[in-house]
Amino acid sequence: MDNRAIGFFDSGLGGLTSVPVLKRALPNEKVLYFGDTARTPYGSKSPETVCKFSAQIVDYLVSKNVKLIVIACNTVTAMALDMLRERHPDVPIVGVIDPTARRVAADNAPNVGIIGTKVTIESGVYAERIHELNPEISTYSLACPAFVPLIEEGIIDNEIMDLTIKYYMDDFVKDNRIDSLILGCTHYPLIAPNINRLYPELRLYNSSAEVIRDVVEILTERDILAEENDFPDRFYASDLSENFIRMTDTLFEGYDTKIKLKKLDD
Repeated sequence: MDNRAIGFFDSGLGGLTSVPVLKRALPNEKVLYFGDTARTPYGSKSPETVCKFSAQIVDYLVSKNVKLIVIACNTVTAMALDMLRERHPDVPIVGVIDPTARRVAADNAPNVGIIGTKVTIESGVYAERIHELNPEISTYSLACPAFVPLIEEGIIDNEIMDLTIKYYMDDFVKDNRIDSLILGCTHYPLIAPNINRLYPELRLYNSSAEVIRDVVEILTERDILAEENDFPDRFYASDLSENFIRMTDTLFEGYDTKIKLKKLDD
């Protein structure tokens, strides 16, 4: 048994969507979350910048003696996961892309849409992983760069977000006969209700949720599951935006949580 926290890292508040899935699966586990809200979004930044920022934050999580790190960000997973594992070989680090690709490949859906940030989509990593596992699946990818800034500003349940979704996705879904859709950014589960309402025929795959399967497996295999304890969950952000605080309070109402500002050097 091991009561050390699990580290979560995202470019902003999107990775928060993974934590409730962990809590439902393993309620004794404690979380140390870091959202780089001062420098979000990562999806429009260069790979070099994404790697620099990611190394800085994962170094910080490791300094806090976490027992496992979840890269709860598709952009960082696509650009920096291998580098981060080489940098910290003694800490298990899991990303969100492979677990999602395995689930999609096993389900054998014929026409799979992939939406994500510009960096994630340009990397081609989702399509590559799916085709390695199941070459019969057709994949179609679409960058949706406006989603993350809108979500970070709390513009979710309103007409602006609906119009933005339709702007990106109407022709994409129709022209490619999409039947399944990968939410290839951990921010996107926050607009899943919008997408379900606008395209009720689509089956959605949530990368925020799929990664927790790997977390459960690793903790169980290594016998480092937590026992019941009184430690608080800790949520750090490089800029304590009003929306980050509100989202954290909403998602984790009833939990013992601490929200702190942790500024980083550029």
